[in-house]
Amino acid sequence: MKGETVTEIAAAASVMRELASGVAIGDLENTVDIVGTGGDASGTFNVSTASMFVAAAAGCHVAKHGNRSVSSKSGSADALEAAGIRLDLMPQQVEQCVREVGVGFMFAPGHHSAMKYAIGPRKEMGVRTIFNVLGPLTNPAGVPNQLLGVFSEELLEPLAEVLQRLGSQHVMVVHSRDGLDEISIGEATDVAELRDGQIRRYSIQPEDFSIKRTAIDSIKADDAAHSLDIIRGVLEDRAGPARDIVMLNAGAAIYCAGLAESLTDGVQKADQAIASGEARNRLDRLVVLSQSFD
Repeated sequence: MKGETVTEIAAAASVMRELASGVAIGDLENTVDIVGTGGDASGTFNVSTASMFVAAAAGCHVAKHGNRSVSSKSGSADALEAAGIRLDLMPQQVEQCVREVGVGFMFAPGHHSAMKYAIGPRKEMGVRTIFNVLGPLTNPAGVPNQLLGVFSEELLEPLAEVLQRLGSQHVMVVHSRDGLDEISIGEATDVAELRDGQIRRYSIQPEDFSIKRTAIDSIKADDAAHSLDIIRGVLEDRAGPARDIVMLNAGAAIYCAGLAESLTDGVQKADQAIASGEARNRLDRLVVLSQSFD
């Protein structure tokens, strides 16, 4: 991928935001998006998709922006569709999901109409393009808080700077040293955190949160159905590495949304949200509500 500058990426994202079919949740508090650039070629299950239900169960209003898989075996849209969640919702219907269930999914082609022309060529190319970067920066609900996973350590500070220019409030841009666009349980994760107008760089380890370090091979999924099985297991409080990685990432989202004093506090709240059964409840409720629309 050509090395786009912060100015170029911010300008492109700004235009896409202006043209998007928006979701009107600007009056809600504790809004957050959990999203990755994709393109990490890891083959792991949809961690951010599972994490959105956990964050919602902890009190966040999650407006997740996502798409079908381009380079992986299952994108967030693929896993949610496998669960029975409709992707063809109107912006007002997504808004209702966020308000009533605490979580809604904005299927990118439904909100960025010009993007549908890029889906075919992107799949044919099968490589990372600027669209991998632009998707996570163009949330149609304009949420100011975000956990953003990226496919390269080199993108951490540039994308934090882009979001700073676009008016974001609290964002963690993350990339793990075992190559994930998530916070990993297998290796250290490098972070660029935007908070109070400042960007800070640091790294975190699974052990910082009393989580056992486990190779990411243990959380790979063959396809969307397999990914959904793993997600259901996590939401049903099945112990193991899949639950651990969701706890870490949902915890970061809870922290970014302003419902936790620290990342450690966020991870503890995520743990409680899974154990209570409330996260599974949010998945079930989103399926029912999305299917109820005409």
